[in-house]
Amino acid sequence: MDLALLLERCRQGDELAWEALVRQYQARIYGITFHYTGNREDAGDLAQEVFVRIYRNLRFCPDAQGFLPWIIRITRNACIDHLRKRKTRPVSSTLPLEEITSLRAHVLDPEEQWTANARKRLIYRALQDLTLLNREVILLKEILGLSLEEIASLLQVPVGTVKSRSNRAKIELAQKVLELESGTP
Repeated sequence: MDLALLLERCRQGDELAWEALVRQYQARIYGITFHYTGNREDAGDLAQEVFVRIYRNLRFCPDAQGFLPWIIRITRNACIDHLRKRKTRPVSSTLPLEEITSLRAHVLDPEEQWTANARKRLIYRALQDLTLLNREVILLKEILGLSLEEIASLLQVPVGTVKSRSNRAKIELAQKVLELESGTP
């Protein structure tokens, strides 16, 4: 179903349309909350809270084109609120092997699987070691695929600032990967 029609039906109180909208975006929202919190339970709770916020504010929802940045902004704000309440840096955790292997696109032989999974685990661990600001930029740009303009709007900073933060984030990520590969802290 077309997103514009789905949003209109949700605004009119159509429960089936709301259920379809939740199903369509629940994995993305959970993924964002998990990247911020590093904890499955917190991420699940926050994802539910985000959908409550979205439902309550549907009348303020932009058109279909602006919907994704709008829900990302709501999700980000909920995560930041949660982290402020905890007053700590997000807890680092490792992604279970079962989840990593379910991400593969095609069947590899066991050696290729091990190598690919080891690389994913390494990058995930390196992401968890980044500063919160740099992890956020990597998440928004590289994982969620937002444009520089969308990120600038979301973070309320100039596009040039997003570009420089993105470059710094990539450099920090590369350094963390190299540190983890060499075994130096």
